[in-house]
Amino acid sequence: MKTVQDRAENRRLGESLIIEMSVRIIVPFIQLFGLYVIAHGHYSPGGGFQGGVILGASFILLALAFDLPTTMERMSERCNALLANIGVLIFTGVAALCALVGGYLLDYSALAALIPMDPIEWRSFGIFLVEVGVGVGVMSIMVSLFWDISSAGEMDEGL
Repeated sequence: MKTVQDRAENRRLGESLIIEMSVRIIVPFIQLFGLYVIAHGHYSPGGGFQGGVILGASFILLALAFDLPTTMERMSERCNALLANIGVLIFTGVAALCALVGGYLLDYSALAALIPMDPIEWRSFGIFLVEVGVGVGVMSIMVSLFWDISSAGEMDEGL
């Protein structure tokens, strides 16, 4: 049976059971709220940037409570780079598609030529797509910047 001293020696420096359990409980709610802010950004205050920052902050909170490798188990560096590119592609793709079908850049009502929907419905859906693209891009860039700054470019170390 391990003694208190053995357990204390095996624990990481600065590890706190209370902080770790609190973060494990609260991070899913933070991420859900970030998705809510993104999804309702075209109806209420908020949007892609604010929701992306909230989602990115949830991963940063994980890194602060645990360590950088634990965060990278949840979202790998490759997945993060893929999400950043997908976010930018969604935003620019919607903008370019609006221009290609004969409208102005980000004129969502022009997309009614592709799928017959009311132009007002297309505006709402187009804004939603742009918000999702911005949110995903901001989240992944924010996490990537934190990883680079906290590890001085060496992704295996961290704080």
